[in-house]
Amino acid sequence: MDIVGIGVDLVDVVRVERLLSRRRTFVERVFSPEEIAYCEGQGNQAECYAARWAAREACRKALGGIRDMRWQEVRVARAPSGAPSLVLEGSSWARARALGVTEVKVALTHERRMAAAFCIAVRD
Repeated sequence: MDIVGIGVDLVDVVRVERLLSRRRTFVERVFSPEEIAYCEGQGNQAECYAARWAAREACRKALGGIRDMRWQEVRVARAPSGAPSLVLEGSSWARARALGVTEVKVALTHERRMAAAFCIAVRD
């Protein structure tokens, strides 16, 4: 397995809280229905959304930048164990394939004020 790229991103949870209270369309524009259902069921929705937003940015960086990427082309899925993974579609998927990337691994973390994601793009 070869590492093609890495990416990290940090998102201010308070900023996401403000977006949630002022612009509810933000959620539907950025996140998939599955992500929305998961985050809406969490104790701190802003932390949950912020971590997933960070994952999108970290993925973009791990793939060396993606022109014309739409937010919903990268989404966080969850294994039965709870482990996160990324699902790529559209221009994100095309960029990964052009680089020979077979998977973009992701780690998420958050606490009261900050959420972060770290991605590693790999190829077999």
